[in-house]
Amino acid sequence: MKTAKKIFKIIGIIAGVVVAVLIVYIIYLYASYHRIEDNLSLEVESHAQADVHLTTEKEYSALTYNIGFGAYTPDFSFFMDGGRSSWAKSKDSVLETVQGAGELVRSYDPDFALIEEVDLNSTRSYHVNEYDILKDCFADYDTVFAQNYDSAFLFYPFTQPHGKSRSGLALFSRYPVTDSLRRSFPVSTSFSKFFDLDRCYSISRIPVDNGKEFVIFELHMSAYGNSDEIREGQIRMLTEDMQKEYEAGNYVLCGGDFNHDLKADENDSAERESWAYPFPRSELPEHFSFGMDQLSEQEKQDLWDSARNADMEYVPGETYTVTLDGFIISDNIECVSYEDINTGYTYSDHDPVYMKFKLTQ
Repeated sequence: MKTAKKIFKIIGIIAGVVVAVLIVYIIYLYASYHRIEDNLSLEVESHAQADVHLTTEKEYSALTYNIGFGAYTPDFSFFMDGGRSSWAKSKDSVLETVQGAGELVRSYDPDFALIEEVDLNSTRSYHVNEYDILKDCFADYDTVFAQNYDSAFLFYPFTQPHGKSRSGLALFSRYPVTDSLRRSFPVSTSFSKFFDLDRCYSISRIPVDNGKEFVIFELHMSAYGNSDEIREGQIRMLTEDMQKEYEAGNYVLCGGDFNHDLKADENDSAERESWAYPFPRSELPEHFSFGMDQLSEQEKQDLWDSARNADMEYVPGETYTVTLDGFIISDNIECVSYEDINTGYTYSDHDPVYMKFKLTQ
């Protein structure tokens, strides 16, 4: 009897300690949670030729690529998608993957490169500063970094805690960027905010020789929420800002990871992942459309899917794939060509999207 009481006492003490630790951890999460301020002016690192200017009727190119914090080799699966891992395989793997992604982008010689999910100092990517690697690939470009989030230490999964994350959006421009601003998307205010974290887009301005501005919006929309209110709020905020720029007479290009199925019709009622809802094109303001919508319907459907599900390693024909990445353009921009680049998801769970375009009069 005494032995049983002693066992129950020990169990009770252990349970009490676990509960106390859990309470302290939850307090830590809430105490350390913060959102980066809205309308934050961003530093532009100037390396592009100062005397070059954009002009109308000349062909330019833009490429967008979510590099998945350097973790997603084709055999990588991510715990938040139902896979195994919460960290990249190794520091060497991160270095090789980010370098490979940077060299791939540079090989297309884009005038503008929009790169998402770039880690600065994160547990999951072994504290590699991925932005520095990419800057070496684009040493002669102006560059701007908009930090998406600086999260608290996530002690989950217990076998390999995801840890702290600092990550964001990098823009590289061959033409001088005069100004850049970070806007904070509306995000969840419930406990799920510790998993989906902060979200933002950047607004960067490049002069055109006719007195107007070429305004680049770079974004990475929410992924792991299923709130219609948040989705609608993010799209409303984004489109209102784009419309203001168009009404001011500027050229507007918006690119990045939309975390919506960009090929699907918005009236499609099929069951789908929370990060793959059809993008509601009806919510786009007048004068705006997706670059891919300049293609024929068959050409659009034939585009390589720009992202794979990371619930498993990539197996062609078996892994779920979808197009989440792309560009929105205003109607004073002509889409000359549009391509989803097929690398077989070599460096990320995403593949790049490449577009050539002209600024019209």
